[in-house]
Amino acid sequence: MTSLAKPLARPHAEEHEDPREHLMHDPLPRGKMNEMVMEAMHETNWKFWVVTGILAVLVATCLGYAWYYLIDKGLGVAGVNMPVFWGIFLVDVVFWIGISHAGTFISAILRVLKVESRRPFTRAAELMTTFGLVQAAISVFMHMGRVWLSYWMAPIPNERMIWPDFHSPLMWDFMAISTYLLCSTMYLFLPLIPDMAMARDRSTGWRKTLYKILGLGFRGTEGEWKNLTTAMNLFAFAIIPVMFSVHTIVSWDFAMASRPGWSSTVFGPYFVIGALHSGMAAVAIVLFLLRSTMKHYKYFIRPEHFDTIGMLMLLVSMAWAYFYFNDYIVPWYGGDVWDKLFQEWAEKGPLWYLWYTMLFCNIVVPWSILWNKKWRRTPWLLASAGILINVGMWLERYIIIPEGLTINRMPFTWRLYIPGVEIALTVGMFALFLLLYMLASRVIPLIPVWEVQEGQEAHLLRKIGKAEIPTLSELE
Repeated sequence: MTSLAKPLARPHAEEHEDPREHLMHDPLPRGKMNEMVMEAMHETNWKFWVVTGILAVLVATCLGYAWYYLIDKGLGVAGVNMPVFWGIFLVDVVFWIGISHAGTFISAILRVLKVESRRPFTRAAELMTTFGLVQAAISVFMHMGRVWLSYWMAPIPNERMIWPDFHSPLMWDFMAISTYLLCSTMYLFLPLIPDMAMARDRSTGWRKTLYKILGLGFRGTEGEWKNLTTAMNLFAFAIIPVMFSVHTIVSWDFAMASRPGWSSTVFGPYFVIGALHSGMAAVAIVLFLLRSTMKHYKYFIRPEHFDTIGMLMLLVSMAWAYFYFNDYIVPWYGGDVWDKLFQEWAEKGPLWYLWYTMLFCNIVVPWSILWNKKWRRTPWLLASAGILINVGMWLERYIIIPEGLTINRMPFTWRLYIPGVEIALTVGMFALFLLLYMLASRVIPLIPVWEVQEGQEAHLLRKIGKAEIPTLSELE
């Protein structure tokens, strides 16, 4: 079959378009692509170790030592106090859960819709989900203060018959994070099996042992591929409603409270769209970093993939603007004095610049850049827009949580939230996220080679004997 199958030129390609610009139309032998990915994993230069060392120092000091200091001195060294008992800790929880949701969602929804440009970057997005949830869990534990008692949140029998308080938002977050972490990790592992088997056959020493365990004895038989494809399709359809339900639970942390600015009926979809807004921007940043730092990745990650992410970012930014101003106009029209005070505090209070910066980053930046195809296909520009969008989304959570808790129905308790040790802890978590990615890039093939090769095979018009067999691209 292989010797008779000869790739022909695409008859419907436009004259001005170079088919080689598209990864699916620029095939390489499967063995060559495998070698490129394995070489990128094994070759580590001094720049990698310098950056890794800097990130490790930040994690050890800003996260490790600062967390020890918080445990030793108590939550008094943080800025949380009456009436703001939820500070940057909970801002980071919501932010990282949002980052994590978009990774799996992008992979699942593009797989369900059979978008071919998804193939080289799905694993990078899925890894972002797992690492983001790790940061969210750490933020929950830090917010607890006495982290050694975190097992109290687990509904396990004990001799005193004391059960967790299921009315507590922390309990909701614990259940949401653990559920989504389990589902997303399984969804990440399934398409990783063939690449683990590929790495097993091309490695030695401890790497071969590790890949042999993770490869689960995969040999690429027809039955194995059939079972794997069925499982991935089932998980792709199942993970989408799980994502929506989990982040809706996060929105209930606020919507169920009788706080000015929080009693909103659109908080569910508003938080889901906000999660996608920040998460898709993070995917653009991750793709840019991988393309810029990993050897041979410019072949796999091309401007067309940034174009796909850019269009999704533009669409989600419009949806976010709709839900944000919907949530803004309804309380304004409703006439509740406390809701209006909260809006005035955000717009004209001592931290008014945060509100305008948020709107600039979340609306002006994507709408002014992402409408242009040439700009979307410029990796550094799209990554810069992604950084600004994530700054805006972090500020949006900051305005909702610490500023929202400041404005309550007892003005004599109002107190401006001033962060303390949590600033260092936040820096440490961002450093840990990047450090996990750098370490994973040397152990896990971040490019799903088998998916890329499958797409390239499907996009070739083949001639078998005298018959021309139309492929996927010809049938679309």
